[in-house]
Amino acid sequence: MTTPNEYTRILTPEESLELLATQTFGRLVVQRTDDIDLFPLNYAVHDGKIYFRTAEGTKLFSVRLDHEVLFEADHVDHEAHEAWSVIIKGSARPLVSSAETLAAEDYGLEPWLPSFKYNFVEITPRDISGRKFRLGEEPQRY
Repeated sequence: MTTPNEYTRILTPEESLELLATQTFGRLVVQRTDDIDLFPLNYAVHDGKIYFRTAEGTKLFSVRLDHEVLFEADHVDHEAHEAWSVIIKGSARPLVSSAETLAAEDYGLEPWLPSFKYNFVEITPRDISGRKFRLGEEPQRY
């Protein structure tokens, strides 16, 4: 752990994954040939990997086209005056075997919308960057 200043602490990959596992809402960034998209989604962490469900559409098409993704999640605790943010660079792949899909069914990924989301996607982290912040008032400028 490095401390860039008294308000920010760099997290280890293990600490980052532990914090990710406490939340269920994150953002997925995908890239296509000449375009980038950001998708809010619910997720689960299992054995150091990120999982989400999706229907057929832009998100799944993009992951199949380019496996390299960014995933971000954060949390603000106003009572404790702290926040954290974790960014993962990794590779995403749709789960294809029935054994993988059946296992992923147990990770607690329920659709938020009343829609069918039959596709499970796994993100394997390559680089995990996390920071924890102590929140406070802006200091005097002058």
